[in-house]
Amino acid sequence: ASGEAAAAGGGQAIVWRNVVLMGLLHLGAVYALSLVPRAQLLTLLWAYFCFLMTALGVTAGAHRLWSHRSYKAKLPLRIFLAAANSMAFQNDIYEWSRDHRVHHKYSETDADPHNARRGFFFSHIGWLFVRKHRDVIEKGRKLDFTDLLDDPVVRFQRKYYKSSVVLMCFVIPTFVPWYLWGESLWNAYFLASILRYTISLNVTWLVNSAAHMYGNRPYDKYINPRQNTFVTLGAIGEGFHNYHHTFPFDYSASELGLKFNPTTWFIDFMFWLGLVTDRKQAPKEMIQARKERTGDGSA
Repeated sequence: ASGEAAAAGGGQAIVWRNVVLMGLLHLGAVYALSLVPRAQLLTLLWAYFCFLMTALGVTAGAHRLWSHRSYKAKLPLRIFLAAANSMAFQNDIYEWSRDHRVHHKYSETDADPHNARRGFFFSHIGWLFVRKHRDVIEKGRKLDFTDLLDDPVVRFQRKYYKSSVVLMCFVIPTFVPWYLWGESLWNAYFLASILRYTISLNVTWLVNSAAHMYGNRPYDKYINPRQNTFVTLGAIGEGFHNYHHTFPFDYSASELGLKFNPTTWFIDFMFWLGLVTDRKQAPKEMIQARKERTGDGSA
C-alpha cells in the first residue's frame, strides 16, 4: 500500500520483491549455462521449442492479436496463444495488452511504462523494479480495454493465471524431458524452465530498450523506435520497431517480403489453416508516402 501511495504521489518506490526475484532468476540462468554440456541434446531442443512457443504467446498473442487487434483468431488458436502466453509469464494477456496500449499512446513520456528516455536499464528491466509512475496509472485509466475482457479466453487466463503459469512455465517444460527421455529433473528444470524463461524475458525487454535506441528510422525519424536486426532475430520478428510504431495496426509489424519474421510466418500458416482472418496491412502506397515524408532516407 505504501508503494502505491508513493506512486500516486509521484515518487517511484522500489519493489524489492521484484529486485530479489529477478536477481535470483538471472543467477539461476547463469548457473543453468554450466549444465548445458551435461544435458541430453533432446532436452536442449525441447528448451528451444519451449522458447519458440513462449515467444509466440507474446508476439502473435498478447502483442499482435490482443494489444493491436491486427488480425482475428478463431477459438482454438486463441486458446493455444493464451497457453503459450502463460508459458511466457509476463503478466496476463489483459495486463500485458493494457500496458502495451499505454506504451503506444504515450510513447517516451512518463505515462509510458518503460519510457526509453530514462535510459537503457530502466526501459529494459528497471521499470519492473519500481512502482508505476502516476502518469501511467492516470492516463492508462482513460483508455478503453473492454474489448479484452469481452474475450472469454482472456477472462479465463486472467482468472486462473497463477495456476496456468505454474503448469505452463515450470511444470510441463520440466516434466516432459524427465518423463519422455529420462533427463534429470534438475537439468530439465534449469534448462527448459529457468534458462528458457530468462532468455525469453530479456528478448522481449530488448524490444523496449535496444529497439528504442539503436538502429535506423526509415519510416519516421521523429520517433524513438528503430529498426534493429539483432532484436528481430531474438524476438522472432519484432525488431522492425520503427515500422511497427508508424503502422501499429499492421499484423506483420514489418514490411512484407523476404524479411525475417517468423511470427508473421506463423500467422500466415494459421490463416492457411483457416484459424486466422482479417489480417490488417498498411498498403504499399501508404508506406512509400510515409517514408518520403518522415523517413530518415535509410531505406
